Parts: sequence; structure tokens; C-alpha cells
Amino acid sequence: MVDLTRRFDVLVIGGGNAALCAAISARRAGASVLVLEGAPKFYRGGNTRHTRNMRCAHDAATEILTGPYTEEEFWKDLLLVTGGQTDEELARFMIHESKDILNWIVEQGVRWQPSLGGTLSLGRTNSFFLGGGRAMLNALYRTAEELGVDILYDAEVIDLKIEDGMFLSAALKQPVGGRTEVRASTLVAAAGGFEANIEWLKQYWGEAADNFLIRGTPFNRGAILKMLLAKGVQEIGDPTQCHAVAIDARAPKFDGGIITRHDSVVFGIVVNRHAERFYDEGEDIWPKRYAIWGRLVAAQPDQIAYIIFDSSVVTSFMPTLFPPIAGATIAELAGKLTLDPAALEKTITEFNAAVQPGTFDHTILDDCRTEGITPPKTHWARRIETPPYLAYPVRPGITFTYLGTRVNRQARMLMKDGKPSANMFAAGEIMAGNVLGKGYAAGMGMTIGSVFGRVAGREAARNARN
Repeated sequence: MVDLTRRFDVLVIGGGNAALCAAISARRAGASVLVLEGAPKFYRGGNTRHTRNMRCAHDAATEILTGPYTEEEFWKDLLLVTGGQTDEELARFMIHESKDILNWIVEQGVRWQPSLGGTLSLGRTNSFFLGGGRAMLNALYRTAEELGVDILYDAEVIDLKIEDGMFLSAALKQPVGGRTEVRASTLVAAAGGFEANIEWLKQYWGEAADNFLIRGTPFNRGAILKMLLAKGVQEIGDPTQCHAVAIDARAPKFDGGIITRHDSVVFGIVVNRHAERFYDEGEDIWPKRYAIWGRLVAAQPDQIAYIIFDSSVVTSFMPTLFPPIAGATIAELAGKLTLDPAALEKTITEFNAAVQPGTFDHTILDDCRTEGITPPKTHWARRIETPPYLAYPVRPGITFTYLGTRVNRQARMLMKDGKPSANMFAAGEIMAGNVLGKGYAAGMGMTIGSVFGRVAGREAARNARN
């Protein structure tokens, strides 16, 4: 039983990777720590439950990574996916700190497996959790509990008492119409973004947000973020920017997870409900471009699109939970997708005619391309001509939002007047917009959470002692 009458050194709000890294880091620094997880115990961990890997810089090949991934290469990859919309000081700090996280996270009980090969192309850059995100979470929770971190589930925070940039207490909703004040010397906010709050999304996306699917937890509704911004914390990030991928349109509204994502885009073409292509499917290596497709589909009529390919490539990418829709002819496939058969046949005929001879290689930017059509397919272009013809319907799958709290290198929140908060820190999705102005590369969310979680916990403990 957690004693809520005592005053804790560090209060961590959230229950995912960032929150646990902060709690463990603070506890190892000698602080008393309380973690408030808003979800029930079975659903603890936010979006971390659905993750599988982390992107960290390293100078040489290891038992689990096939080669070096330098800080400078990581920085260039981040610049590429964000289009330069990143805080360079914080981003370079995160990248440098990520080198140590590979070992630190193992010290907290997490185990790695050899990176996956195939179309993911992550064997050199990303470390994969043995057992996936839930196993990683279980290891962190076990370590936190063994260290003496107090953890409370179903802990809905309904108010934060903040005066002149100083956190004083949090109000917890009680089961029977009451509330309990939780006091702590410092606060670490690690409660995620607002992606599961459809009404908040609609403020920026309009009615289109009704067609969005939420890949992760239904508990990330942005309540803590909204409280912090309302009480003087400086915001960072574009509210329309987010980690958004194309996921199967047959997925559930919430918590579909990684198995609803499609990695087949580069092996075919993508059309909207008018059976028209709308973007270059072969623009770049998949882990650097998969997270643009959610926003692309969101901009299409009715927020739906269709990945079209043929039977020659069905073993080339990772299968998903939902099987592809098949047709013996293009017209039959179009009918099953409720697309205009003549329009889809025209699009595919024109695409096939534009494909140029080349040597296909999904691991590099190969020379298989189109000529004479708009948009082009600049790499991995091959004719769609081997029946049966196949398709996946896809919708925008929102993972997490980028609007968040401004922080400095100590993970300390900055107030609207530019001054650092007296005792408030942030880690994970709630501050990811400092690093991710837009775009995404595989495994980066976990890097942000682990690095800034560890820093936030350490600095919060130091602050509490002083």
C-alpha cells in the first residue's frame, strides 16, 4: 500500500519507458520516488508496450549490431527526417547520451536480441528488445520495484498545483467522488502526448480526425500536457505534427500496435479513393520514410488509401495481422476495394509503362525508377503484372503527437518567460517536439524517452536534495 500522506522527493507522472527510466535514475541517485500510472496495471506502459527497438549511436559493431552508427550519421539522419526542424543543442545532446543508454538500459534488466534484417534495414542502427516492448517494460518495472520505487495504478491526476514555476502538489481522483493531494519536492512529467484525444486532434485537423486510428494506448489524452501549458509552461512544437504511419484500415480505433503497420509501400504503388497515385513510394529507405505516410493519407479524400502490389512480392515484406485483399484481375481487385475499375487499370497501365530497366535492391537506393509520370517512383519501381493482384487499405495511424513542453539539457521545463522551472522536469513524448519538429526515423521515440528520462530523474533527485 502506497502511503500518500508522506512527501516524496520525486513524483513521476506516467508509466512508460521515459517515466520508468526517470524513476529508476532518481531512485539510484538516492531519492524517494512515486510513479503515478493513469492506466490499469494490465495496460501500464503507454505506447512503450507496442515498441520493439531503439536507435542509439555506437562506434563499432557489437553482438547485436552489424556495424558502427556514429553520432554524426545519427545527426544527419535526424536532420533529414525533420527537415532541420529540431533544436540542435538538445538533439546533439540526446545523440551523444544515447551511446551510453545501450549499456545503461541493460543494467536496468532489459535484454537485447540481434537486430532484424530484411526490409527493415535496421541491423546496423537499431537495437531490438528481446521479447518486445512489453518485456522491456516488465524489466524496468521489476527493477524499479526492487529499488523501492512506489507505483500507483489507475492514478488519474486531475490537477497540478504550480506557483511561479514551482510544483507543489498533484491532485488524484478518488473512486468515490473525492481527491487526494500528493506532495513532492520535484515533478517529472512523462505522461505522453494527446493522440488519443480525438476532440483535441479535431481542433487542428477538423473532421478528418474522426477517421484517424490510434496505434497506441487510449490513455494518452494529454491531460497533464494541457495542465502544464495552462499553468505557465512554455510549449514547443506544431500541434499538427506527429508520428503518423499508414496502418491497416481494418485495425481497431485504439491499441492496434505495430502489427497493424504496413511495410509494403516500397514494393508497389499507393492510390487514393480516386485510384490516383499521390506520392513517390520509393523516395528513401523505408525506416526513414515510413512515418510520413500517415500524414500523406490524412490529406487524401476520406483519409483512406490503398497499397497495390502483385503476387511476386508477397514474401518480400513483413506480414501483418490482416491478410491482403486479392483479385484475379485489376478490375476484380478494384471492385473489392470499391474503386473505379477503369481508373485503377489506367493508373497501373501508365505506371507499368513508365518503369525503366534496373537492378532491384531494397537495401539501397537502387536504379529501378519510373520516367514520364507524376509523381515519379524514384527507386524500387517494378511492374505490377503478376496475378493475383493484392491490396491493403490504409488509414492514418497516429502514434504520438509533437506538441509538448519546452525543456533544456537538464530536461527541466522552461516557463513562458523563458526561465527554467524551479522543480519541474519532462521526458518522453510530452517533450519530444524539442527534437522532432516533424518527421520520424525508426526507434527515435524510445531514444528520446530513455535519454531524457534518465536525465530528468537524475536532475530531479539532485534538485530535491538541494
